[in-house]
Amino acid sequence: MTFSIEEFQKRFKERADAVKNRPMPPIGGDERLAFINQAEKDYQDYMIISDSEFEVTEEYLIFKYKLDS
Repeated sequence: MTFSIEEFQKRFKERADAVKNRPMPPIGGDERLAFINQAEKDYQDYMIISDSEFEVTEEYLIFKYKLDS
């Protein structure tokens, strides 16, 4: 099996889209707020990886994400 950074980033983009489009479960109150907060964090994390530039060195895969984007 070979590693493809493009496929890896594509999977993270798909995960971000899935988080953004998943339906709200029938919950309310504190659980609803916790669900929304977690979804926002998940989306942000997945988008950071999918939008990052990358560099491959001998031992590392390095993601670079411009913080003011």
